[in-house]
Parts: sequence; structure tokens; C-alpha cells
Amino acid sequence: MKEFPPSSIVIVSRESRLAMWQAEYVRDRLLELYPQCSIEILGTTTRGDQILDRTLSKVGGKGLFVKELEVAMAEGRADLAVHCLKDMPMDLPEGFELAAVLEREDPRDAFVSNQYAALSELPAGAVVGTSSLRRQAMIAARYPHLVVKPLRGNLDTRLGKLDRGDYAAIILAVAGLNRLGLKSRIREWLAPEVSLPSPGQGTLAIEIPEGREDMRRALAPLHDAVAAAASA
Repeated sequence: MKEFPPSSIVIVSRESRLAMWQAEYVRDRLLELYPQCSIEILGTTTRGDQILDRTLSKVGGKGLFVKELEVAMAEGRADLAVHCLKDMPMDLPEGFELAAVLEREDPRDAFVSNQYAALSELPAGAVVGTSSLRRQAMIAARYPHLVVKPLRGNLDTRLGKLDRGDYAAIILAVAGLNRLGLKSRIREWLAPEVSLPSPGQGTLAIEIPEGREDMRRALAPLHDAVAAAASA
């Protein structure tokens, strides 16, 4: 078994601003626990970040956001990966495990618009952007007069498309906006009966190669049992 506490840790992360914030957050939490540990963040781009012209359901699902990170761990280039739990597939591939689920941020969906103060105020034919089939179905059922179109890309890309006028409004996770200091962009916090959040929304999860007892022990203090139960 490798040493404990670890003298060095490599965290692999997607390179979007939000993903790097999440990796840096975990790094800082670990440094509080193990100040002598050297912690490096290895940035990488996933297929989910590269394929932006099609919906996730048509190109392989949420696993597109984690495959390259898992390859880095399998090859020994990284010790752990930080994910948004809602972006992970239900079943992890063989050879990997979840070591910790962190405390949950606000799990609600956010209505973001430069013209309208609430989802209910959008006029007939207004275009709403979302990358989620879940959100699309709920909006279409409750507001059939609206046009829901796919919206791909990282958080900054999505906000840029809204600001260019491609959409009248977009639906995003409150947690991501809060974490990047963009709470002011939220016009309405959507109630669960209007837009039911994903079970893992607002929650960070840490994935490790299976059998890494040193990483399990190192990450154990970060695990939040309440958030894990709420996301199960």
C-alpha cells in the first residue's frame, strides 16, 4: 500500500473554469488536512467538451465528461478526479470507485435571462436553452408555448450565447453560478415542482482507481454522509 498521509497527489480535471474551480476547491481542502503534501492539478479536455453541436443523448451520454479523466488515472498519471455528481453515469466502469461525496450546494435550477424576470413571464415562441432532457421535458410540459432548444458548452460559453441573443433565457444549475461568483446572473430560483433538480445536482464527487486505500483514507474526512444520502 502507498504511504499515508500521501506526500503527493495529482488531481485530474476538465479545463473549464467551473471544473478547475472544483479541483482547486478539493486541493485546498486536502492541503488543510495534509499541509506537507504536494498537490498538482492535471487539466484535460474530454469528448463532452469537444462535441458541442449535438445533444449528449445522441453522442454517448454523461460518460463523455469522465472518460479521459479515468484514462489518466488508469495510466497512473493522476490519483483522483473531481466531478459534478450529476455529470457522472449511474454505473462506474470496472476499476474505479467513488471515494467521497462532498457537502451539497444549492441543488435548484436557475432561470437566467437578460430580458425577463421569471420563466412564467416568457412570451409564446420565446426560445429557452438547456442541455438537459430532464429540464426540457418539464419546461415543455408546463409551458408548451415556449420553444426549448439544446444548449451545449461550459458555463461561460452558455452565458455567452445568451448574451449574444441566441436565447431569450437559459436554465442552469444554481450551484455552478454560485461557485463562480455569478449569483447576480440568476433572475429566478426555480422551485422543484417547476424544474426538479437532478439527484446529484450541487454535489461534488471524487473518483479514484479501485483499491487505492491510501486515497480512500486521505479523502475520508471530506465525505459528507448527508449529501451522499440525498444524492443516492
